[in-house]
This record gives sequence, structure tokens and C-alpha cells, in this order.
Amino acid sequence: MKVTTKKVSLKDKMIRLFTENQALVFQHDTPEISDRRRIAFEEFKLAGFPDTRVENWRNTDLTKVLEADYNYYFQPTFSEGTDLKKIFRCDIPHLHTDMISQLNGWFVSENGSIKTNPDGVIIGSLSAASERFPELINRHLGKYADNKKSGFVALNNAFATDGVFIYVPDNVQVKVPLQMVNIINHDKDIFIQNHNLVIVGKNSELRLVQCDDSVNQQRSLINTVTEIFIDENASLDHYKLQNKNDASTLINNMFFHLERDAKLSTNAITLNGGLIRNENYVRLNGENCEANIMGVYLVDKKQHVDNQVFVDHAFPNCYSNEMFKGIVDDSARAVFNGHILVRKDAQKTNAFQRNKNILLTDKATVNSKPFLEIYADDVKCSHGATVGQLDQTAMFYLRSRGIGIENARMLLLYAFAAEIINHIKIEQLKTRIDDMIKKRLRGELSICEQCVLHCSTMEKPVEFEIDMDKI
Repeated sequence: MKVTTKKVSLKDKMIRLFTENQALVFQHDTPEISDRRRIAFEEFKLAGFPDTRVENWRNTDLTKVLEADYNYYFQPTFSEGTDLKKIFRCDIPHLHTDMISQLNGWFVSENGSIKTNPDGVIIGSLSAASERFPELINRHLGKYADNKKSGFVALNNAFATDGVFIYVPDNVQVKVPLQMVNIINHDKDIFIQNHNLVIVGKNSELRLVQCDDSVNQQRSLINTVTEIFIDENASLDHYKLQNKNDASTLINNMFFHLERDAKLSTNAITLNGGLIRNENYVRLNGENCEANIMGVYLVDKKQHVDNQVFVDHAFPNCYSNEMFKGIVDDSARAVFNGHILVRKDAQKTNAFQRNKNILLTDKATVNSKPFLEIYADDVKCSHGATVGQLDQTAMFYLRSRGIGIENARMLLLYAFAAEIINHIKIEQLKTRIDDMIKKRLRGELSICEQCVLHCSTMEKPVEFEIDMDKI
């Protein structure tokens, strides 16, 4: 008689792993963090992983992703012979950043697990910070990442044992941008959960570049949660760069909490990835806050990108602006779901939301749902979405001036994406991303050998074969 064994679901596997490995999970925790883990674990047991019956997951099906058999590790794991110096190398000319490295979800550094700069800025491993600065960690960790947002958030709050910790004290302007690079390099299919915490003190300024990349073509599932607290009159200039392999799944949850007079600018650039879902939760928790949330995504083949944005206008006299643009080719799919909530007392709110997409084939798909929920009466709010093809009038205009069809097509696509790229305030980063966008449009950019910004193969900037100034 043939005996068949029922395959254990990923949810059941994670429940068993948590139950059997609590000593490893809790090893660096304060009592408060351990309590929050247990609560998050119970939330995950109730919620499980989201499926298409959940409204904001209706257009992103994780069935195949969750059926894979992943390896899970509670200790740092690197492939034998891994050369960290070779992996964490970023050759952008004239761009000087303070590099913060993560390999397979774990903080790695030759200079110890945590450091304090002369200006008081603290950078290092989240698990090390939990032991060194327990009061600071307890004040913020888990306070903004709500377990009820999704089973992935609850699972991360329960499981994540490391990540990056950044603390900027009050009245400090960090002159050198910080660059967080999370590299996946493993010879087995791997499930990774890392949790990042960034605290920007009162009247302080920080520029942060957050990169996700793959080294090989191995399957991976990455569940990342990043909590960012921006105190009164502080500002954060944030960039999220994603260049993953086609076998990867990245679930990226960002929680931004702004206090009075705080300013946020965040820009997501998605160049490659099998399935990428970016969830941005922005709470404007004081008067005169400002948030600019932008993104551009270029997907082809059978890639899938899903951008979810929730902006909570909890106080009056605040401003938010969303602009996401996408170019979708082949049988790829893009999803955008924007939700602006204006609470009852949030008068004098200005909130704007736009999503624009270009489909290059009749098999490409976009699902866009901008949404306003307004309970105040003295506001200025708007939203809109467009899904279409290249402007044939503009194509005719360029062709009539002797420009070939491929160059004309590429020029219009580049101009469409450049509106987002032009918001990058770090000039050297803007130049390099500009080059990468051009290469991506020409079909020449796949996952890089190193981090998403490793462009040593680009000996000179990518240029079109036409003089754009004459058009």
C-alpha cells in the first residue's frame, strides 16, 4: 500500500521552529522585547500568511512562494569561502558613504558589532544594541510596526534576531550618507527575516540609502521590517534600491513615524526581482509634518512588483505627496494601492496621490487603486491613476526628426521614469541610478555581481545615440 505524507505548510513549520528554538530567539532580548515577541507570535498563529482573500493582497498571490521548502537559520550563515570584501564593494565614482553591511539578514563588520561616531551617532547590529542600549531600544522597537498589518509583520516581530540599528542624537546633521546593503548569498533556498530600527533625534538630519541585492540565482524569501522614528523638526532623505534575482521574493515593510515639523522624503527604485512587495506606512503624528513618497519600477518577463502606501494624517496642517511610476513589459505585473487617511481633526491637510503606468505589451498587467478616506472638511486632497501605452503623437514627433523607432521608444520611456529619478538629492547617486535606468531600458541590466550599486562594469556613463538637447 502506498503511503502519502502531507507536506507541512510554511506556517506550521514556522510555528514549530519558534516553539523549539526559543532559547536562540530570545538570547539577546530584554524582558520587554521577549514579551513583545510572544504577543507577535500569537498574532501570527491567528493571522497566518496573507492570501488573495485579503483585500489588499487580492492581486498578489503567494501560493507558489509559500509552497517552497526554505532553510531557516537562527545563527549567521555564509557560504563557505565567502569573500566579504568582494561582496560589499560599491564603486560609484565620488560617492562617499558609511557602509552598513548585512549578509543573509545578519549584520557583518570587521570593526565590531556596534560603533559610536564622534558626533554621537550609533551604528551597528540590532541584537548588540539590545544589550548595550536597552532603554533606547525598548522605547522604540516594535512601537511602530503593527502586528495587525499582516502576518508577515507579526512573524518578523516574533522571529527577527538581527538587523541594523541607527541612532542619530538631537541636533546632529550627519554629513556622510549612510548606506545599508542587504546581500543574499547562499547555496540553498533560504528564508530570512531581519528587523531594522532607525531613530533620528530632534532637529537632526540623515540621508539613508537602503539596498537589497542578490549575488546568485538561488531562491530566497526575505521578510524585512524597518521602523523609522523621525523626531520633532528632524528630516530624513531615504532611498530604497532593489535589484533582486528572478527567484527571489522580497516582502519589505517600512514604518515611518513623524513628530511635529518633521520631514520625510522616500524614493523606491525597483529594477529587478521575482516578486517584490513594498509596504509603506507613514504616520504624521504632529502638526506641520511633510512626507514625499515616490517610486519607480521597471519589470519584465514574469516579474511582479506591488507597492502599498498608507499615509495617516493624524494632525492638522500636514502635507503628503505620493508619486509612483511604472514601466511594465512582457507578462510582468504591477500593483499599486494607495490609501490616504485624513482624521477628523486633521484640518488644513494637503494630500496628493498619483500613479502612472506604461504597458509595453498586451500581456502586461497593472492593478491600480488610489484611495482617499477623509473625515475633515477643510482639506485639499486629490488622487489619480493612469495606465496606457506610449504616446503615439510624441513617437511621431521624434520619428519625424530622423530618430529611429527604438531610440524614440527608449527616449520616451526614459523621460517618463526621469521624473522620479530627478528627485534624488545625492548627485552621485542620481547619476548612477540614471545610468542604471538607461541600461535597464536597453535590456542590459540584470542582477549585478555585487550590491545594487556596484557598477564597476560601467566604465563610462550610458549615453543615448542622439543629442537630447536638440529635441
